[in-house]
Amino acid sequence: MSDQGPRLGPKAAEDESPLGRTGTRGLSLRAVLPNAITAAALCSGLTGIRFAIAGDWSFAIFAVILAGLLDGIDGRIARLLKAQSRFGAELDSLADSLSFGMAPALIFYLWTLQDLPRLGWFAALAFAICCALRLARFNAQIDVDEQPHKSAGFLTGVPAPVGAGLAFLPFYLWMATGWQEFREPILCAIWMVAMAFLMISNIATLSWTSIRPRRHVRLEVIALVGIVFAALLLEPWWALSVICVGYLVLMPYALIRYGRIKRQRKERGPAAEPFDASQLPE
Repeated sequence: MSDQGPRLGPKAAEDESPLGRTGTRGLSLRAVLPNAITAAALCSGLTGIRFAIAGDWSFAIFAVILAGLLDGIDGRIARLLKAQSRFGAELDSLADSLSFGMAPALIFYLWTLQDLPRLGWFAALAFAICCALRLARFNAQIDVDEQPHKSAGFLTGVPAPVGAGLAFLPFYLWMATGWQEFREPILCAIWMVAMAFLMISNIATLSWTSIRPRRHVRLEVIALVGIVFAALLLEPWWALSVICVGYLVLMPYALIRYGRIKRQRKERGPAAEPFDASQLPE
């Protein structure tokens, strides 16, 4: 499931009557669509492995990126259609583990880490395992009321789709520059292990709810989004590199911002209402 969603992710509606009870009712599109998008994301991520085996590295990476885009919309469509259920939440987490854990690990291994048969494989395993552990932790906390990061509009650790995108940063730079240094197996193994531990870390990271641009810069934000989209079409590897570096640069900002919220909470006392991150000055 997308780590930024609410308590339950994309799923079939709980009020759907089983076919055996009614005898005539079928599944509605409202129940099927979110989970179908989740299945499409899973297929996209796994197809990336097929491209990697064939040596089509660009298609392999784009397949995982497409899985991330689909993962970002399935939960929102489920909430829009009021089609939430536990089944969809579990399906989405399983799909994420394969698309953003196993698939990137295998793609990265086939691209460069196989030149280090033992250490490279351990690095790939570390990434896949940490992704699964992150998703398991997220599922275990679905019904937990006390979640300091979430209540403040932050995430705990780097989300699985973002972690997969960050892991591919050496590949983006390799494609953009052609420098073989970015394909150095030892450096890539260290990078992948670092991204793996960021996924299971307890640090506060930015979520969509914690990003609140001021009203007076809304036109600039819209223009920036348009420019980024154009850059992804014209110079995709440079654009992806800049996006990844920008995310990493913003991580200390997220820590500082969350620290300010914690101090505000202590001043307000334990009986205070949940803190709204938008109350803080920029």
